Amino acid sequence: MQINILQARNNLSRLVAAAGNGEEIVIANRGRPVAKLVAVGSDTKPHTGSQIAAWLKSNPLPTPAIRRDVDLDKQIADEREAWD
Repeated sequence: MQINILQARNNLSRLVAAAGNGEEIVIANRGRPVAKLVAVGSDTKPHTGSQIAAWLKSNPLPTPAIRRDVDLDKQIADEREAWD
């Protein structure tokens, strides 16, 4: 079944139930398929830390998304100061 984003948002519970029953739900943006909602298989196991690390090494973040820990700490501190 293909459904547009607005319909998917308004019917998420129904779509999750349909996916759980084995149906594939394709979510489209202006008629162009962009995502698929499918059931998680019963044989799916949680990923280990080493599996996640290996995936991150083979799928690195885009350069603009990579920031140094010092920059992140400063941003967090600035946002916390703004709370007061």
